[in-house]
Amino acid sequence: MFDRAYIEYLVHFHCDRDYFECHEVLEEHWKKDALNNRKKYWVGLIQIAVALYHQRRENFSGALKMISNAIKIIEKEKVHIEQLGLHSDQLLNLLVNRKEDIQHQLPYTSINLPIINKNLMKECLLICRKEGMEWGIESNLRNLDLIHKHMRRNRTDVIKERLVELEKRKKIRAVHTENNPNL
Repeated sequence: MFDRAYIEYLVHFHCDRDYFECHEVLEEHWKKDALNNRKKYWVGLIQIAVALYHQRRENFSGALKMISNAIKIIEKEKVHIEQLGLHSDQLLNLLVNRKEDIQHQLPYTSINLPIINKNLMKECLLICRKEGMEWGIESNLRNLDLIHKHMRRNRTDVIKERLVELEKRKKIRAVHTENNPNL
């Protein structure tokens, strides 16, 4: 009933508090749709995770930008948020309160998204238990690999993919220049 990537997002969000992975999983899912058919509500959920990632790292300007954008999207996408098994009004209240905390540069604390779909909750809890994790625990603020994941992760695949894309662009430019010698 729910996309696998969305369930993975929720498990990361509530079990290991790995907001970086929340972003990665849901962004990959979002990008599967054609550019003109991408769903904004996925972006809103991604931005919630990114805002919390930034707040936890005390990057309050980044957190404020992301949480503000997320609020705008969630307000416009309430129907879709409800279809995703979340209580949209509770979520908005949660985000507005978090935005105030960020504006006052208060330290990060973990939050739980208001999941109202019982089947979704059951599925998430089952996965969480299978993975040996606990639902809804506080983020481990001593885990520097989690806190600074974007700087500490292995980026070999990302770098390799960027080089492949660069080579593709060079070939396209070369063909374009060949066909248009006056450029």
